[in-house]
Amino acid sequence: MFRLWLAASLLIFLLVLSGCSGAKEKASSGSSDSDTTEITLGFYSSGSADDKMNELIKKFEKQHPDIKVKTQNAPYQQFFQKLDTQIAGGNAPDVWLSDGVFVQKYAERGAAKDLTDWINKDLNKDDYYGLDFNKDSDGKYWAVPQGIQIGALFYNKDMFDKAGVDYPDENWTWEDLKKAGAKLTLDTSGKTADESGFKTNSVKQYGLTFFNITEGWMPVLKSYGGGVLDEDLRNSIVDSPENKEAVNYIVDGMDRGIFTDPSDLQAFQSPMSPFPSQTAAMRIGIYARALAANETGVNYDVTVLPKGPDGKRFSPVIANSWIISNSTSDAKAKAAWEWIKYWVSNDEVQKEWAALGEAVPVKKSVANSDLFLNSGEKPENKQAFLDSFDFAGTLDVNAVWSEWVKKFGDNIDRAFLNETSVDKALKEADKEVQKVLDEFYQNK
Repeated sequence: MFRLWLAASLLIFLLVLSGCSGAKEKASSGSSDSDTTEITLGFYSSGSADDKMNELIKKFEKQHPDIKVKTQNAPYQQFFQKLDTQIAGGNAPDVWLSDGVFVQKYAERGAAKDLTDWINKDLNKDDYYGLDFNKDSDGKYWAVPQGIQIGALFYNKDMFDKAGVDYPDENWTWEDLKKAGAKLTLDTSGKTADESGFKTNSVKQYGLTFFNITEGWMPVLKSYGGGVLDEDLRNSIVDSPENKEAVNYIVDGMDRGIFTDPSDLQAFQSPMSPFPSQTAAMRIGIYARALAANETGVNYDVTVLPKGPDGKRFSPVIANSWIISNSTSDAKAKAAWEWIKYWVSNDEVQKEWAALGEAVPVKKSVANSDLFLNSGEKPENKQAFLDSFDFAGTLDVNAVWSEWVKKFGDNIDRAFLNETSVDKALKEADKEVQKVLDEFYQNK
């Protein structure tokens, strides 16, 4: 009996040993996934566009069987809050979609990989819009655009027709806009802003809705020859004669009820809603604002933004872009670069994303095609967005962009609300913006 048990035990032991040996042999020879590189791709959610993003990722994996893509996404605010925590902890996604205004923050804080050599080697820069908006003063490229947001002047054709005012065009100055805006601004009794008896405290239709840095004060400041930071983006130029002239222009429009001021916007569900809700005849808007206007059925079109007093024009641009983590491995970085090349250089990818109507395509051949320019969706004059690249610029973005924008905005809003003078607002903003810059760059 003992011999039978011993023989059985020995047999089991040999079988187990054989199994272990087989497992080790298989492991040492490498599984079918041994040549696959997995990357984590992060992006902020944008509703229905998420389905298209996932669809394009699957097509990428099919074309690149050696790369597996794991996604990480969340609504905008949560995505970037989590991303900052991940970067601090050294576990950021291998590649992520950044709002264009944050690219330099990631670059200057060491989180973004320098893509200069890869871009020079693999991309013909003349084929794409927006590459240079991610280039620093040393000529280094830190990201590649995913889609471009660029500003133009949106106008409600029905409101213009009813008021008997000619549509805006490329010859308009900011003063032309204000004059037309006065005729398009109505109080509750139906009087326009240029009629006697007009009540500024009971406006029911505004000439221009005016909101934040991108779609508010920055295009005006820049076209007046001003701005917030110098060319090196390290020093404030807020307290300048050009900015004073620009802000006085804005304050006058708000005082007369032609432009929405910060308190006016509190009456709306969102500060972006006056134009799509047809409470404002015009707005400074990035390309994505067409989505809301189309959803609400506004009869509108666009043209380039007006010129300043000396004929200068400025269109704000935000190049939402792909960034590769500076802390990822070489293998994952190379796989992430394959994703970026696939996104920007593949015509079908560019066409499929362009069809969503969320952004101006990065690839010039697609942006200049009928697919984009004559899609059948409003606005009709999409060419205005492409023409605007000739005088486009970033929003003086740097590592502390969010911080200085808040300081400037808080001070300038006090001037907009007549809580302080334009002179005092600019002087205080200049001081506070410079303090933010010094605290970061002098300690860097």
